Formats: sequence, structure tokens, C-alpha cells
Amino acid sequence: MSGARIPRRVFLGAILAASATRTALAAGEASLAALDDVMATFLKDEQPPGAELAVTKDGRLVHARGFGATEYQGRDAVGPTALFRIASVSKPITAVAILQLVERGTFALDDRVWELLELAAPADARFKRVTILHLLQHTGGWDRDRSFDPMFRSAEITQALRVPSPAEPQHVIRYMLDQRLDFDPGAGFAYSNFGYCLLGRVIERVSGDAYEEHVRREVLAPLGIQRMRLGKTLPAQRAAGEVAYHDTHYGPAVMGVVGGRVPQPYGTWSLEAMDSHGGWLGSGVDLVRFASAFDVPKACKILQPKTIATMFARPEGPAGYDAHGKPRPVYYACGWNVRVLDAFGRVNAWHTGSLSGTSTLLVRRHDGKNWAVLFNMRTARNGKRLAEVIDPLMQRAIDRQRHWPDTDLFPRLL
Repeated sequence: MSGARIPRRVFLGAILAASATRTALAAGEASLAALDDVMATFLKDEQPPGAELAVTKDGRLVHARGFGATEYQGRDAVGPTALFRIASVSKPITAVAILQLVERGTFALDDRVWELLELAAPADARFKRVTILHLLQHTGGWDRDRSFDPMFRSAEITQALRVPSPAEPQHVIRYMLDQRLDFDPGAGFAYSNFGYCLLGRVIERVSGDAYEEHVRREVLAPLGIQRMRLGKTLPAQRAAGEVAYHDTHYGPAVMGVVGGRVPQPYGTWSLEAMDSHGGWLGSGVDLVRFASAFDVPKACKILQPKTIATMFARPEGPAGYDAHGKPRPVYYACGWNVRVLDAFGRVNAWHTGSLSGTSTLLVRRHDGKNWAVLFNMRTARNGKRLAEVIDPLMQRAIDRQRHWPDTDLFPRLL
């Protein structure tokens, strides 16, 4: 962000929209007004166009609010079920789809992705050793800080392969087969969007379905989540109920008028190509429904208890233990960041999402409280991601909350 401030009349309109949203909801939620106050103050300080907050307690949706406006110059208020690009919060969803297939015996966690996808011979033989578990835990060997993130190199990839822009997942994979890994598979942790791109292709290959179709049927529908879908890049393809995304930076387009200058959220990269690592649209209500599915493992509709334990388990090797063999207090499991709280096995888990124009956060807490917060702008005034800045503020507000409504808003809002 450039730090530009929005006009006072637009900001006041957003606050009025937030107030209208609050008064439209049930009086049974009034006891959680302190959470709204945190969000309203945050919007006033950081001035994103809009935001959304949803909170569950013991599997019940106890709070859901929209704040501000769907776009800066617009008059439409963000409702409690507005759709946002959730960016990398897509990864836990993809991880569940993969783990379901493992449960069914379709493949194993230690099966090699190169063989499952029947890929061409890679330039780096280490690629052949990358397993499904490596991809889930970001230990496959690709480090975007050492080399690059191919999911944002569409122009370079299409030029190298002489294919139309933007690069599709199969083009990215073809290109990466000619690149060297940054480290031996399993020898470390490095966050990899490309790894989750590969997982999406595994789902398609073994299921025979398109990635979106499979996930909506097998992961989302059993939880009653109907509105989540893969997003589109260009403004003309904005989904019904989807917010607009604000970013003051421009760049060269890889789709639409290729090479022309466009706002970063609308064509400098392809959201369609990011499907399994960052392409989903959803509301806060959708996300906390997904997160709360694991609160009571024996009652989970989409994974068995043993698999849920695997999903949050500490990875072997350097990703889970330091150089002295001591367990790391924070690690990346299968689609989730995990923080160990005590020797009794209590953990908190979360995932963030970040794209130009988007900042999102989904939190699963050990005490039965889960929450999601979504913004249609990415960067705070201090240069950090909005989700990163709101996280400690919301954690403290939820910790201070002593009384929770006994109602469940899921039947009305899901």
C-alpha cells in the first residue's frame, strides 16, 4: 500500500454500513459487542474498505458480522456472508481432500508425486523423491526465498514454453521439471505454493474430477457449505456477493490485455492457476464451519479421528525439531500452522492468506473457540499484513469474553 488515506465521506459511509449490519442481526449476539468494537476501531485505524468476522464456540456459530463497504467508492455494506478471496487459507481445505483420499486407500502419504502424476523425467532427480507428505508439510525442496515462486512467474513461464498467457498449472509443472530443487526433500521447511499446486493435480488425477468439483462434493458439502467456490481474476467475472479488492499498486497484466498496466489484484497474476493453494472464495461463516468440523474428532463428518491427529501432527526431521533434536514449539503440519501449548498435547492451529488486495486469517483454538477474519485489502500502515496485525487484538478480545451466547447462527447464515 502507498499509505493513501480514503476520503472522510467514504470512511463515514463504511462506518454507517457497519452499524446497519450490526443492528440487523439478532439481539442474542449483543453480548459479543466487544468483538465488534475491536473490528470497528481497527477499520478506523487501518482503513481497509471492508472486513468480515465469524466466531464459533463449541461448534456453534455465535457471532458473524460484516464491517465497512465492499469497495471504497461503493455504498454496499459488507454482510456477514459476503465472499472474499481467502488466498492461502485454501491450503487446509486442499489438505483435507488429500487426507480423505489417503483414508480411502487411494494412495499413501509416502507415495511419490512424480509417479502418481506420471510426470516426465525431471532435470533434478531429487524431484522423483518428493512424497505427498512432503508437499503437505512444505518440505518438498522448493524455497521461494532462495529461488522464486513459480505461481507468480506466469509471463516468464509462458514465454519459455511458448504457450498462451496466463500459465496454467500444467504449464507451471512442466516448467518446474526443468528447474533444480533448493534442498533435499525432507531436509527442511520452506513454504511452497507450488507444492500445493501439485496436490491439486494429484486430486484431479486419482479422482477423475476437476479439483473444484471434488472438493465441493467431498469436503464442503458434508459440512453444509454451499457458497464456496473458486474465484476468478478479472473484475467482470466477480462472483455474486463477492467484495472488490483494493491495492494502490499496478503491474503488467498476464491476462486480459496482456502486458497492459492493471491493478495488482486484477490481472498481474492468475487466480485461476492458484486453485488448490490460494484460489477459493468464501465467507467467514464458511471458514469457521470448516474449522469447527475438527472440534470433536469422533463426530467429524469429513475425516476420521486418526487422520485428524495426523493432520495436526509434528513433522519428522528439521521441520519439526531443531538442530539439537528439541521439538519446535511452532511447526507446519498438514495444511495448518500449529503451536504446542503444553505437555498434555493441547495445540492452537491457524492459517493466513495473503494476496494483493486480500488478507485473511483462520484460527482453531484448543478451547473450542474458532474464528475467521477477512479483509479486502492486504497491508496495514506499518507494512505488515492486516491479518497479522489483527490477530493479537482479536485473541485478547476473545480471551476477555466470559459469557457466550447459547444460540447457533449456522442454520440462518450458512
